[in-house]
Amino acid sequence: MATTADEGTNGKETNGSDQEEVAVEVEPKTGVSFPVKLDDGKQLNCVGVRKKSMLGLGIKIYGFGMYADNEKLKALLKSKIGKAPEKLNKELYQLVIDSDVEMVVRLVIVFSSLTMSMVRKNFGEGLGASIKKLTGGKKNDELANKLMGEASDNIKLTPGSVIEISRLPGYVLETKVMGDVISKVESELLCRAIINLYLGDDPLDKDAKDKFGMSLISLF
Repeated sequence: MATTADEGTNGKETNGSDQEEVAVEVEPKTGVSFPVKLDDGKQLNCVGVRKKSMLGLGIKIYGFGMYADNEKLKALLKSKIGKAPEKLNKELYQLVIDSDVEMVVRLVIVFSSLTMSMVRKNFGEGLGASIKKLTGGKKNDELANKLMGEASDNIKLTPGSVIEISRLPGYVLETKVMGDVISKVESELLCRAIINLYLGDDPLDKDAKDKFGMSLISLF
């Protein structure tokens, strides 16, 4: 189980002597640390791991953390559902997938042989399948490939490299690789498809989805 590293000074990371110390949560299967809060106030709602089957082995590709503007999520949930549901349900996740609430998925690479073309292919396939689920079977590979489409193969990914995918107001999806913006796409469907990858019926990490759901219930 992931633990929040804010117990004792050893569990905290600092960004410099003049800045407040930020607690982190460690994704246990990869050892990747995620700050529990981003500079803009978005809060960490779950951590997880993306595994891919290669040669019959479950290879860990990246650890991820999902952040959200929890105040806006809380307002959305209370306006649509009212009181806290007794258990996790599809409606809860669907509200988040379909909403325009700002979210960030931070991916930290752990697989040492990962290339940008592999990332592009992986996301193209994953988003393509996610779009088909959301549209009742309609393919839109052109849209699916826009997320990583402009990322150069010259970008060298090493363990610890960070990719951030942000859902911004107005259904804009922005992707950064190591701090550089590589795409900014205005598309409600693409915004829904990326969150659906993590919170939909066939999530990349079921435990992470459940943790996100429990954090939603706690907002009530």
